[in-house]
Amino acid sequence: MDTRRLLMMALPIIVAVLLLFVPVPEGLPPYAWHYFAIFVGVIVGLIFEPLPGAVIGITGVVAIALCSQWLLFSPEQLADPKFKLAGQSFKWAVSGFGNSTVWLIFGAFMFAAGYDKTQFGRRLALILVKYLGRRSLTLGYAIAFADLLLAPFTPSNTARSGGTIYPIIANLPPLYGSKPNDPSARRIGSYLMWVAITAACITSSMFLSALAPNLLALALVKSTVGITISWGTWFLAFLPLGILLILTMPLLAYWFYPPEVKVNNEVPLWATRELEKLGKLSRNEILLLVFVCCALMMWIFAADWIEPAMAALLIIVLMLWTGVLSWTDITGNKAAWNTFVWFATLVALADGLSTTGFIAWLGKEGGALMHGISPGVATIVLLLAFYLLHYLFASTTAHTTALLPAMLTIAATIPGMNMNVFVLLMVTSLGVMGIITPYGTGPSPIYYGSGYLPTKDYWRLGSIFGAIFLAALLLIGYPWMSMMF
Repeated sequence: MDTRRLLMMALPIIVAVLLLFVPVPEGLPPYAWHYFAIFVGVIVGLIFEPLPGAVIGITGVVAIALCSQWLLFSPEQLADPKFKLAGQSFKWAVSGFGNSTVWLIFGAFMFAAGYDKTQFGRRLALILVKYLGRRSLTLGYAIAFADLLLAPFTPSNTARSGGTIYPIIANLPPLYGSKPNDPSARRIGSYLMWVAITAACITSSMFLSALAPNLLALALVKSTVGITISWGTWFLAFLPLGILLILTMPLLAYWFYPPEVKVNNEVPLWATRELEKLGKLSRNEILLLVFVCCALMMWIFAADWIEPAMAALLIIVLMLWTGVLSWTDITGNKAAWNTFVWFATLVALADGLSTTGFIAWLGKEGGALMHGISPGVATIVLLLAFYLLHYLFASTTAHTTALLPAMLTIAATIPGMNMNVFVLLMVTSLGVMGIITPYGTGPSPIYYGSGYLPTKDYWRLGSIFGAIFLAALLLIGYPWMSMMF
């Protein structure tokens, strides 16, 4: 094992130990501060990832559960004769696995597996390329619309981009004589890759079920400030902004990062040949289409009668009984199980910040700092801080877990703050903020590593589009959400 890897593995432990020796802030119980120290160690581990995120998460949970009498429970709880330390520690450690949001994430991964296995996602993208692929600009729109069609049913933008969108568009630049890591990259490859990553970021904000951290944010919002956000509310809140961004983004990319080739007749012909290889819609593709539409209807209209996670599990059962998916597809889906364990542990860890009283203390202290600031100004200041701090994170999940509860708690202490609006602004920013760096969201390294987006271009465009998305969120999203509530 090399020295750098050992240092990365030691860093979370070093940070946690250093914080443990910092004097406990006034007004905070010692066990809450000690819990926070371990939590920060976990976040550092998630940022640098010396081991997979799920391993970091479960290590943190186990460490806290084993040392729970010093980290998790108050002296009053420990003094209660009826309190069983071992049982309560284990109950807390596995609490995240019973969270409905975690199961919803898992269910949505299975939907994505159905798209992949039946090749329905590939068919959708190829149809758009066939009819819109002659001109470079309309090809950009084809890529954006393909992502838009897949996003509601694919909770991982990494899976959506890496599994469906990127494998298709990677075939397109060579048809124009555009090669990676070559001056010819700018012929069209650079433009297509930039449109693809920006589309992934926009659609990740547009739908609750399009990005795994969105679902984590949902659980954190509920546990921190008690607000429940439905699929439909999220969709409506971002709708005007989402439509505007999807319709203008390929054109903006065309202006800021223009392709050298404007027209090519080969691309629609290639897509036509690929569609012929796929043949007619299969039985399983038709069933999948029916199932995901049913799931969407239940998420939007039937949340009062059936828990969204239960709706997802119902669809999984139907896919298994009809053969759209096999049990081997479920058990062999490493990405789904990895995310399931990862998010279950993060939900438990984030919840621990609340149960120990750390979040309440932070809100009180943060609220004192924001004293005298109007709710409108406070909303803008907190959103700017939340958005720009993403430069420090290589994971939207780590960003959400570390910062969202703190921002929500501070906002809740400000008199007159419209918490429904503030919550929606925060959570819908999670997707679009991923554009700002080459490591800002899951698909970023895929497109950055394609050979079509040089480093200086990526950082320049990331700053431009990041600023455009943030301005749109404040100038269009904020007033619209204020009208909603």
